[in-house]
Amino acid sequence: MPESFITGLVLAAGGSKRLGTPKQLLPYGDGTLLDHVLATARDCHFEQLLCVIGAGADDVRDRVDLTDATVVENEHFGEGCSSSIAAALQTVDSRSDVIILMLGDQPGVTAATVKTLIDNRGDSAIAACAYDNGRGHPLAFGRAMFDELAALHGDKGVWKLLDRHAAVVVDVPVRGPIPRDVDTDEDYRAVIAGNEGPRPLSRFSG
Repeated sequence: MPESFITGLVLAAGGSKRLGTPKQLLPYGDGTLLDHVLATARDCHFEQLLCVIGAGADDVRDRVDLTDATVVENEHFGEGCSSSIAAALQTVDSRSDVIILMLGDQPGVTAATVKTLIDNRGDSAIAACAYDNGRGHPLAFGRAMFDELAALHGDKGVWKLLDRHAAVVVDVPVRGPIPRDVDTDEDYRAVIAGNEGPRPLSRFSG
């Protein structure tokens, strides 16, 4: 069986309304929060890597290392992350069999997590990481789901898609809690401190 052509899709277009400052550019490690996530994505050795930006796009281009990523600019980022997915799908390689959806504000996800998801999804149309405290990103979508992904609306569209196809979703066990995504100053302080504990909204992030 030939190996899959995998597209990694990093969503980083949000307006950071709750945080009040562009989360993509928050200091993290030796760079910014988005630098860290993109470095993780590069470590996954996807056949194609896409990064969707929107709010503060010019600053992101100036300050983030976008090496090896095809940048997609979503001018409608205010309509929720589903609009970013739809924008990216126009750039997905025609050879792509699978999209791995990653959040640009979730630094706790590792390349090992992504590998676990890919290695254990089988040929499922949808797969999710099953952490100790629930289902979370990254998510995997087979080509059969691409059209439905393109038609999603709002911030919770992805989760509604999983609910709609609950019978075929494969939950891949991943040790540890759902990695925290950075929506508030509290979240940022927690990830900087290395506290990747759960919070109630994590299940519906992205």
